[in-house]
Amino acid sequence: GLGQIYNRKYWKAPVIYVALGGLGYWGITNQIKYKYYSDNLRYENDNDETTVNGTLYNTSQLIDQKRYYRKYRDIAIMAGALVYLVNIIDANVDAHLKTFDVSDDLSLQVNPYSNFDYNNKLQAGLSLKLKFK
Repeated sequence: GLGQIYNRKYWKAPVIYVALGGLGYWGITNQIKYKYYSDNLRYENDNDETTVNGTLYNTSQLIDQKRYYRKYRDIAIMAGALVYLVNIIDANVDAHLKTFDVSDDLSLQVNPYSNFDYNNKLQAGLSLKLKFK
């Protein structure tokens, strides 16, 4: 977010913060649920009378719940890393292209090219001309 502010692209910083905050919330929520079902799975199968499974799920259902929340926790982590990486790349590219000249003083012309060589063979192609005014 600070790279976007440094590049004076102020509107991008809140977008990044909201995306990372939302993905962080999603990941933390799924981690809490994952730990809850993981603990209850352990309580269900530890043969200890003092620990009790606090859910109405059996062992196979607890395993399914645990896998479900682990999957979406991992997706949230990977998506957060991807958003952060894209943010860094975008700020870096924007900073490097800040001084790039896009005025009308630059022009590129693409024209067809044809010519006959000394053996009367046709040469054809494209001609590129870059002009700096």
